[in-house]
Amino acid sequence: MSKKHPIIAVTGSSGAGTTTVKVAFEHIFRREGIHPVVVEGDSFHRYDRAEMKEALATYAAKGKNLSHFGADANLFEKLEQLFSHYGKTGTGSKRYYLHSEEEAAEHNARLNIDKKPGQFTPWEDISEGSDLLFYEGLHGGVVTEVANVAQYVDLLIGVVPIVNLEWIQKIFRDNAQRGYSAEAIVDTILRRMPDYVNYVTPQFSRTDINFQRVPTVDTSNPFIARDIPTPDESFVVIRFRDPAKFEVDFPYLLSMLTDSFMSRRNTIVVPGGKMGFAMEIILAPIIERMLDAKNAA
Repeated sequence: MSKKHPIIAVTGSSGAGTTTVKVAFEHIFRREGIHPVVVEGDSFHRYDRAEMKEALATYAAKGKNLSHFGADANLFEKLEQLFSHYGKTGTGSKRYYLHSEEEAAEHNARLNIDKKPGQFTPWEDISEGSDLLFYEGLHGGVVTEVANVAQYVDLLIGVVPIVNLEWIQKIFRDNAQRGYSAEAIVDTILRRMPDYVNYVTPQFSRTDINFQRVPTVDTSNPFIARDIPTPDESFVVIRFRDPAKFEVDFPYLLSMLTDSFMSRRNTIVVPGGKMGFAMEIILAPIIERMLDAKNAA
């Protein structure tokens, strides 16, 4: 951890809703004039899209499992190196994974390269002068026998809908955006499950704050759901590992978030439609104090 070069990480599995948290942070950064270095978790995958397809076939032929949740498909040690180096110097090395034609065109023009969607850009040095590093992806708090990423994070946030809701969101997203069949998506969920249990889930015991969306409608069979429960059909359970660490003012939050309530001494529950607003009023003062400490250092 570093007061002078703080690191914020948002971690959650594919389809969990980490993008919602990212948008809340973007609002805070823009409003407060904060200049972050943004790091995407996808950029630390070991294989590009074509290589991953080949690696999956190779592992399957050997009777082994491979998924983007696990260590074999990711560069955990390189992610740890980035967090460690940034915390000491405010610099490091990052790259981009190109998800779409639009992203490929943008970075090809910027770097004068010729990369396709599903490939990585070359590694680039991070310029000095940023206010903080912001990571969003699968493994912001991962710990393995060879890499401890979590130890360098100053604010670790988990986005963890209950697992049935997470699966519903993934099924709908992968079908709509990637054209995958329901059967193919279920196969992916099953293949990833061991790595999900061993690498993703343990992170949520290390997070400083967890945002967990819980639907108030029946999601007992996520594989036949006709739609995704809306925010208004949900509650968000917000758990603080150590409220004193971030000077959490629960009476203030209860007064600002209508229909919210405390379920435990460190847990507040808010209506799902207020999730974005709750994130901003919780996170903004934490980030402000983080930057005050940075300036003092």
